[in-house]
Amino acid sequence: MDGEGQCEQRVVWALVDTGIGPLLLAATREGLVNVVFHATDAVRERTLERLTARLGTEPVEEPGAPVLAEAIRQLRAYFAGDRRDFDLPLDWSLISGFNRQVLRELAAGVPYGTVVGYGDLAGRVGQPGGAQAVGAAMGANPLPVVVPCHRVVESDGGIGGFGGGLETKRKLLALEGVLPEPLF
Repeated sequence: MDGEGQCEQRVVWALVDTGIGPLLLAATREGLVNVVFHATDAVRERTLERLTARLGTEPVEEPGAPVLAEAIRQLRAYFAGDRRDFDLPLDWSLISGFNRQVLRELAAGVPYGTVVGYGDLAGRVGQPGGAQAVGAAMGANPLPVVVPCHRVVESDGGIGGFGGGLETKRKLLALEGVLPEPLF
């Protein structure tokens, strides 16, 4: 509690090595709030500064925090091929409005090993013709992998874009059996 009887926000973070490189995970008391690809030193510093500005408190490295320890365990199982979905509390506070609606539908309605088109996902949330807006929502996803924006593809069979890079998207889709493993 702070001096006015309000619960202070607490943000913890950790790094986890995965089959797609290091991920930075951040969590609040509500749940996992951010997953960041390619967590090099520079990316980590920018992410922690952005989280401090957005959430009003400086994140503390604490990989043993229960929600982070569980997220790390589940991500390792996912990348080992032993887990198909995530059962983690999520803090949606970094995203709102249409983007949050789309990401919640994605998390609930597009299971492991399947894909959905941008336009199809737009239709599911009552915005037919909103494929570009869905693309923007995917780009704004603060919880990639856990909220599987890699499962959203173009209607013509193209892979579409991806904030973690197209090679990362291909690896995630190959892990889930949607694409063949790269030959080299």
